[in-house]
Amino acid sequence: MPGTQAGIDFLLSPYRVLDLTDDRGLLCGKILADLGADVIQIEPPGGSDARNIGPFYGDDPQEEKSLFWWAYANNKRSITLDLEHKDGQALLKKLAAEADFLIESNAPGYMEALGLGYEELAAINPELVMVSITAFGQDGPYSNYQGADIVGMALGGFMYLTGDDDRAPIRVSFPHFYLHGSAAGATAAMLAHTYRATTGQGQYVDVSCQQAVAKTLAHAPQIWDIEGAILKRMGVYRQTSGENRVRINWPCKDGYVNYMVQGGTVAYSTRALLGWAKEDGFDTDELDAVNWEELGYGMITPELMATLSGPVGDFFKGRTRAELVQGSLDRRILLFPVATPAALQDHPQLESRGYFREIEHPELGIKVQYPGAFIKSGDGKEISGIYRRPPLIGEHNLEIYRDELGLSGTEIEALKRSGVI
Repeated sequence: MPGTQAGIDFLLSPYRVLDLTDDRGLLCGKILADLGADVIQIEPPGGSDARNIGPFYGDDPQEEKSLFWWAYANNKRSITLDLEHKDGQALLKKLAAEADFLIESNAPGYMEALGLGYEELAAINPELVMVSITAFGQDGPYSNYQGADIVGMALGGFMYLTGDDDRAPIRVSFPHFYLHGSAAGATAAMLAHTYRATTGQGQYVDVSCQQAVAKTLAHAPQIWDIEGAILKRMGVYRQTSGENRVRINWPCKDGYVNYMVQGGTVAYSTRALLGWAKEDGFDTDELDAVNWEELGYGMITPELMATLSGPVGDFFKGRTRAELVQGSLDRRILLFPVATPAALQDHPQLESRGYFREIEHPELGIKVQYPGAFIKSGDGKEISGIYRRPPLIGEHNLEIYRDELGLSGTEIEALKRSGVI
């Protein structure tokens, strides 16, 4: 099997996960796999539909070359199983009897209709943690609605805050709706695991992706209660209170930087920036006279913002991201660069933590660079990471059905002929 776990003290290495998700839930199992759990991706015979999502390696649209699949299935093992066949249901129950987690992303009621709902599986394995990831949850008036990414991001409130104020709402370009739900599912699985560790009892976790997206809005829903204001999309600006807003994103000589003009306890940052701009010949006398120390959050008016945007904007445009970052570090200015994907490839911080890792794909004769561990222990030890390339369709059927469940070769062949595996 490609890859090795050597040198990684995984957090979840003793635990097994049955991952029944399609493209709407793959990230949940991927997170647990990166933490060391033995995640078995259970695909329908012929493979998961997620394998048909592009782009594809070498622009070759084959099921084993989907970069989408590669991104969310590495570190997992794969078996094929038809859950709608009674023999497939019996095999899943055998697997569930020894599993610690089960993740699924089917429509509400689907698993129960197959006799594979939480009550049935918990009767077999009371310690099982089952996670269901759906667009709107298992109950409520929207529970059976279809939830494409654009629908979910709209109903989660995210779209209303995304885009320019003089244009219609937009969604983030890459689908995020089910990624938020999947990450919430992994978090909730760990909370249920904590409960199980103290009580010995498993739990059922009902994840609503709409609710997961709504949680990303941070303070936006609360502003109505606090100030009676509805936050609006403002493009490069951020609404701070009522009609007041400050600019966040600024173009520079070779890209963009983020800087939020602030007063109060961080007035020193604004004064340092104005001093730097003055060194470059910009007239900041009017801005220097502002009592920034008395301007708390939300007190910078549109008029003051307009006065500041000219000299500060021109100052940023005359310098590169690298110059602005280093100068801000030297002067204690709260500014940070907007990194391009290409810049991440050689980013010194990611390099120092060994973030990117190469995984061999022997069947293709290549090595592919993957994003690696997303956490380390406080003492710097490796406790998560990647070590196995994404599985081929049913690559581990024999390993699991024969070697672990003890099925004979004759039984496995019969299951193949009947389309169960």
